[in-house]
Amino acid sequence: MPFDFYQRMHDEKEIYSERGVSVWQIYSYVSIRKDGRIKKDNDYTVWCVWKSVKSEIRSWNVKMKTGKKIRAIWCSLLLAFLLAACGSPDVDTAYSGNTADNSSDSSSSVQTADTVEEVPEYSGEPYVEINDNQPEFEDYELTTVPFEEYSELDEMGRCGEAEACVGEETMPTEERESISSVEPTGWENEKYDNVDGGYVYNRCHLIGFQLTGENANEENLITGTRYMNTEGMLPFENMIADYIHETDNHVLYRVTPVFEGEDLVASGVQMEAESVEDDGAGICFNVYVYNVQPQITINYATGENWESSESENGQSVQGSDSPSQENKSQSEEHTYIINENTDKFHAPDCSSVDDIKEKNKREITGTRDELIEEGYEPCGICKP
Repeated sequence: MPFDFYQRMHDEKEIYSERGVSVWQIYSYVSIRKDGRIKKDNDYTVWCVWKSVKSEIRSWNVKMKTGKKIRAIWCSLLLAFLLAACGSPDVDTAYSGNTADNSSDSSSSVQTADTVEEVPEYSGEPYVEINDNQPEFEDYELTTVPFEEYSELDEMGRCGEAEACVGEETMPTEERESISSVEPTGWENEKYDNVDGGYVYNRCHLIGFQLTGENANEENLITGTRYMNTEGMLPFENMIADYIHETDNHVLYRVTPVFEGEDLVASGVQMEAESVEDDGAGICFNVYVYNVQPQITINYATGENWESSESENGQSVQGSDSPSQENKSQSEEHTYIINENTDKFHAPDCSSVDDIKEKNKREITGTRDELIEEGYEPCGICKP
């Protein structure tokens, strides 16, 4: 699409803003490049456009002239259609808060898993949907009364579940301060030329600062990759914040870091959210975000990391001390637990093994490569 189309739309949004037509403010979520392509936020934009169109049709001020109403509605629908034609997912999916776009390739699809224990190994997308993307809150938890709860650090100093009912009342009123005084477990930070921002690790808030104003709270900060922070978690956090600003409603939000065994770095985080006043019509998701960094290999047991070799192909590992040891372990025989129902294999001490039904559980001794050749997939949590 021609660049001048978006430029003209940008110029016209000032005209529409006089009438409070919020749909034109959505333009700020679209990054425009000189070739006219839309970058990254397509599905969230379409969601906002469609949501705004429906909302504005119901609530536009009666003082607006009929001709102006029709013009604004048609322009909004045209924008939604054009964005969808550029590769955004269908409107219903985007509206329900099911996804945050992470690729301009419309052929890519989000993977799914029934539980966190069954997430597949990372394959290029920053997150997978859990439980059909439905959060697992109990009815009694859904409240409009703002609160924040953070778990105490465990004996290894690791964070646990963080939950909050967020709204305008909980959002920060002051500028964010430095969090450099907090050093979460596994903080072995290194700088790479192929990492956006340079350093592989960020101090990742479980509950984002923009939602609660929690800053240097050690119970709310984990060692997370730059990729997980910006490509995985941030789009969902932004979705919640924008929804709250637009509706003044509340969102029940829970983030749980997933540590395997005694690892110091989480393999990922589970993010669940549901808007309260509209029973999840505005915000509703349940995803697992991978704590990985493309082209960087991570030892989750210690936090050590290095640039991936061609043979490692960007895979992250657990418990190995060096790339050479990891390569060797691929061809060594080990004992694994197979889930015949999901066709996944696990390390014997994987936390998900206890959840496998006995009729589906089988112990096997062999190499990792052999199991993969037989059609089995490694567990995305324990990464055997």
